[in-house]
Formats: sequence, structure tokens, C-alpha cells
Amino acid sequence: MGTDDCIFCKMAAGQVPVAKVYEDDTVLAFLDIGPISDGHTLVIPRQHFERIDDCPPKLLGEVASRLGKIAGAVVAAMKSDGYNVLCNNGQAAGQLVKHLHFHIIPRNAGDGVFKRWPAYKYPQGKPEAIAEAIRKNL
Repeated sequence: MGTDDCIFCKMAAGQVPVAKVYEDDTVLAFLDIGPISDGHTLVIPRQHFERIDDCPPKLLGEVASRLGKIAGAVVAAMKSDGYNVLCNNGQAAGQLVKHLHFHIIPRNAGDGVFKRWPAYKYPQGKPEAIAEAIRKNL
């Protein structure tokens, strides 16, 4: 997908209206049109990159440096108990728009969002093998 076809690029260019929360030369933050909770906000770099590992480290750092300020404002405005910051990378991870974006999801105790985290335990020896495979790819 090129930037011409990307809905988030069109939003960043002002071609598609959004409920803006924050914007500067680097990022745009706006309310998600399919929120999980009131105040669910998306933060995107204005430049098109599909995933975290595609994004240049300097730009990724600039986007990340704004997440805390925006998240704090969202939580204060929604009077939330907490929040999640999520970034889905790739279709298998639930990424629907192929433009790097971060979800800020306001949370309250007992809200039922992410009620079950599908955690499990590794069998003996597997964590070491996985860690080694990851290190080889760094």
C-alpha cells in the first residue's frame, strides 16, 4: 500500500476529517472511529511507515516522546484509572490500517476490556532457545 491509498496518510494531510486531539509537524493524534472506550485515541507519525521495525529510530523516538503527554491528557479528560498503549504490527497482530499507529485506550477498574490475557508457561529450556534466536537477529 502506498501513501496515496493510506487512509491515515490522507488524515495526516487533512484530506479526511478527524476529531483531532493533538498535532504537530511529526505526529497527528485523533479519536479512533471504532473506540474500545471513550477517549480511545490513535497517535500516528505523519510520514508513512507500516510497522515499528520499518520506522527510522529517530522518528520512532519523536513519536514516542509525545505519547506520554497525549496519554496523560486523554486519561485526565476521561477521568480514567489507567490506560493501555498498544501498537499492532502486521495483520496477524490485528493491524487493520497499514500505517504505524499507537492506540491510547483509557481504562477503568472492572471495565471488562482485555478481560483475559492469554498467558502460558514455557517448557524447560525453551526460553533460552528463543532468546538466543532473537539475539541472532539483532
